[in-house]
Amino acid sequence: MRLKLLIPLVAVVALLGLLLLGLGLNSRDLPSPLVGQPAPAFMLESLEDAEVILTEQDFIGEVALVNVWATWCSTCRSEKPLLMELARGGIPIHAFNYRDERDAALRYLEMTESPYRTIAYDPAGDAGIDWGVYATPETYVLDAEGVIRYKRIGPLSRQLLLDEVLPLVEKLRVEKLRAEKLRSDQARRAS
Repeated sequence: MRLKLLIPLVAVVALLGLLLLGLGLNSRDLPSPLVGQPAPAFMLESLEDAEVILTEQDFIGEVALVNVWATWCSTCRSEKPLLMELARGGIPIHAFNYRDERDAALRYLEMTESPYRTIAYDPAGDAGIDWGVYATPETYVLDAEGVIRYKRIGPLSRQLLLDEVLPLVEKLRVEKLRAEKLRSDQARRAS
């Protein structure tokens, strides 16, 4: 009889323990199954020119950031000065304008400087779903081959840039240079 009472009690305690563990997790630190995977394919209009179609290939070829933003997102606006600093520092930043109105986004960009090289317009959030977007803003770091190496949910901060993003960007740039040198050396030996 005691065993019949003990088993449900152990199960309830285990379930409560898992619940408490889950409540203690920071949603910004949710692991992404896309980290380490190639950037998901997409085909979207450019925000600035609906005649231009952008794909994931437009984001690939160099170490870059991909930022997901919208005009209705106040935290997107608050992180923009940091993005401007990164862009001025030579870090390419591509973007998805996510679930936004094209006219509102274009007006916003006319009033302020843009840190973005390329902006894919994702009004329905379809590409965002494929990229695993939880909320805006979100930022990804892509290596030169288009593999997602980092994902941040929520706004960037100066400390986060110094501690995580910039060291990773530098590491990926060094890896790219080493790979290019290796290919060059192999090509020279082959000829």
